[in-house]
Amino acid sequence: MRLKDKVAIVTGGSRGIGRAIALRLGQEGAKVAVVHLRGREGEEVAQMIRQNGSPAIAIHCDVSDSQQVQAMVERVVQEWGTIDILVNNAAICPFKPFMEISETLWDQVLDTNLKGYFLCSQAVARVMIEKGVRGRIIAVSSISSEFGGSQQAHYCASKAGINLLIKSMAIALGPYGITCNAVLPGTVETDINRAQLADPEVRAYWSRRAPLGRIGKPEDVAGPVVFFASDDADWCTGAMLVVDGGVSVNLQ
Repeated sequence: MRLKDKVAIVTGGSRGIGRAIALRLGQEGAKVAVVHLRGREGEEVAQMIRQNGSPAIAIHCDVSDSQQVQAMVERVVQEWGTIDILVNNAAICPFKPFMEISETLWDQVLDTNLKGYFLCSQAVARVMIEKGVRGRIIAVSSISSEFGGSQQAHYCASKAGINLLIKSMAIALGPYGITCNAVLPGTVETDINRAQLADPEVRAYWSRRAPLGRIGKPEDVAGPVVFFASDDADWCTGAMLVVDGGVSVNLQ
């Protein structure tokens, strides 16, 4: 219960890594706003959190739309009075060879993955500053921010931008006591890559690349996020924490 009574927002909280983070924050005692884009999955996650004993609401929001972001933030403040934690997680990664990425697709990925993180962070930071909250802003980035991908140029560029956004925010918001950090997952099985990982050769390759011998689970990312959200990380800001089973240090 390290986060008891803290108010947390998790974007992209209805599936994959975001779902695991939202559930874990609830287990740690936080009040959780599960931000989602489509379907009833967000409400299902919020219901699971409530059944486990923590307050939770689901909010529909397109994070690339500034008006929807502002309305989402206002809803959370109306519900619980403040915001202590923001986890920027909402992201898309439609695999496409570089020469087949259209301008429309490029804009869609950058608008969701990078602009969305900026809009949510700025709107939440305004609330934190206004209310004197020593808040936590955490970004789910990726090791793809440091390594290229032939079918992920748009995604890699967006994640690299997130890293520098977080570092710049750490400088700008530090004087207000707001910390800004990022976790950089490696290959974690989610809806984004499940089709690719269904190929036994692809799964075996990424398992072999990891010194720990396996592909990641969404829950593997939730723990490091809780660390950054807790008082244990009070003197951490601008940090990039790699969570990839050792893939990025294995040159074999």
